[in-house]
Amino acid sequence: MRVNCVGAIVFDDSGRILLIKRGRPPGAGLWSIPGGRLEPGETDADGLRREVLEETGLRVEVGRLAGTVDRPGPGGVTYVIRDYLASVSDGVPKAGDDAADVRWCTPDDLVRLPLSEGLLESLTDWGVLPP
Repeated sequence: MRVNCVGAIVFDDSGRILLIKRGRPPGAGLWSIPGGRLEPGETDADGLRREVLEETGLRVEVGRLAGTVDRPGPGGVTYVIRDYLASVSDGVPKAGDDAADVRWCTPDDLVRLPLSEGLLESLTDWGVLPP
């Protein structure tokens, strides 16, 4: 079974990326970009705005598709994750929903933090990390 998901790649004016610490499986305790499963009938953009607001308290404008990854899940599920660039339009970051923490991270932080599998490689391959 394939499950459609979205993720938000959000940078601040200093070039830091917004990451959340997952509070629940899959990936509990790992840092990742905010996002999650789409609800039935939900567009990618609507789902992305909802997920970011639920997990971080931030409202975002959705930009272009950065890339897509497939990740295995429990019971033979495949998560099809479409990651989009996004920009903050309102709010202050505060962890919510299934996020245990939220913070802006520098490129140096990305090599020190326990990240979700393949996150750094995907962001690098897609050319979205600041130089």
